Amino acid sequence: MVVTQENVAANGSRRLTPREIADVLRERIRAGDLKTGERLPTQAELAEEFGVERGAVRQAIRALAEDGLLSNVSKGSPPRIAEPAPAHDEPQPTMVGLAPRLTEAFSAPHVRIDAACLTAQSLIPALGEPLRLIHEGRLRPDRIDVRILLPSRDINLAFPVSVDARPDDDTVHQRWLAMRNAQGQVLQYNLQALRSTHDIDVHVTFRALPFTPPAKLYLLNGSEALYAYYMITRREEPTEGGMLEMYDTVGSESLLFSFEKRAGQRDAAFVAQSQKWFDALWETITTDLTLS
Repeated sequence: MVVTQENVAANGSRRLTPREIADVLRERIRAGDLKTGERLPTQAELAEEFGVERGAVRQAIRALAEDGLLSNVSKGSPPRIAEPAPAHDEPQPTMVGLAPRLTEAFSAPHVRIDAACLTAQSLIPALGEPLRLIHEGRLRPDRIDVRILLPSRDINLAFPVSVDARPDDDTVHQRWLAMRNAQGQVLQYNLQALRSTHDIDVHVTFRALPFTPPAKLYLLNGSEALYAYYMITRREEPTEGGMLEMYDTVGSESLLFSFEKRAGQRDAAFVAQSQKWFDALWETITTDLTLS
């Protein structure tokens, strides 16, 4: 393979960073200049081309490997360009699409699930399949870390809310709060039970958002982001005092869009920015949440 000269250091300008080198190589893969199955140039060739030390090249190669763009990564020979990731499935309702994604995530030794949502309503049934496989011995993670952001009990929710909301009428809010707490407790119990039954190191933590999330976000092992909008609808619910009209959402029916880090630069950027957004909320404006 002919190595083109893109050494920005040759004419005295600054050297490329490992991230910039990875971006150049990633674009070559995307454009087809580096084809599936073809070997990457050697570290020495890439170091000479970009005018950098081999350490910078190794960091760039490591980044491409983490994105799933390289295969046969070893010290013995240059890695090959990996097969492209399979095309994404069509967006599916949350109740259909979330469970298989979680099951795949639970095959990792260290499972990391971050979620920002209105309640844990969709998470509980979706976790049923990976939990079943753990109990059957077909999945065996060493550690499970789950962090969940839910709206604070102390804020005025944008939804659900009664159509004719009055300052002294918090019926809808209290119903939502009871659901938020009950579902969170069930999810926490089901996961933490794995400590005693399977000796898995499990940590489940909740924090309170100071706003109503307009969409739900699930981050799986830092490699995939699942995103769905909350679609607001007007509905009625029977109560002791008659029919209660409210603006609400049925989150389990919201279409779930998948973004995978290995699918390319655009998806990888969405996953990375979503994780940064979640981490920033977790570490700054959110507060401790007690499910009671």
